[in-house]
Amino acid sequence: MGMISGIFTTLFGSGRNLVVETTEAFRQNAEARGVRDAAHRASVVQQYAAEVATARPGLFDRAIDGLNRLPRPLMAFGTLFLIGTAMIDPVWFASRMQGLALVPEPLWWLMGAIVSFYFGARMQSHGQAFRRSIAETMAQVPQVSDNLRRLEALRQPEIRRPAPARPLDAPIESANGEPNAALEDWRRTQP
Repeated sequence: MGMISGIFTTLFGSGRNLVVETTEAFRQNAEARGVRDAAHRASVVQQYAAEVATARPGLFDRAIDGLNRLPRPLMAFGTLFLIGTAMIDPVWFASRMQGLALVPEPLWWLMGAIVSFYFGARMQSHGQAFRRSIAETMAQVPQVSDNLRRLEALRQPEIRRPAPARPLDAPIESANGEPNAALEDWRRTQP
């Protein structure tokens, strides 16, 4: 047995395995692959850790980060609030919407641009002309104030007076205003 290993050592050198080396030419060594994969994962995790490792932000940075997180929830909850108030108090909701009717169209475009850029969308404003001017908006003021007066009138409870009592022996009229003969006959037969 020692003689055969000596022959192989002489032919192939010490520490070499002919079978393993021949097999690795056709198939990857699973143990070596595991070592390489573990080293790769460790380097990736180390790189990510270096990228996100920052000093703890100060009070100002944390406050600004908190403020930056507010607009989306405020707009979502504000919209839900408006929908709820439209169902609960339509007069209050309609009067607020009348106030929005006085906002000039250029301001709506500006607000749309700000909101769309805030959410990362692109505003396709090329070639958009502002058609309504402040004068056109101010021309709507009488109509809006008239609408507000009407809405406030809806809020006032209407005082209903009871209909005057009809004497029991008064003739009963039909829908067209003529006396109802069948009801008069029935009334005469009652004690």
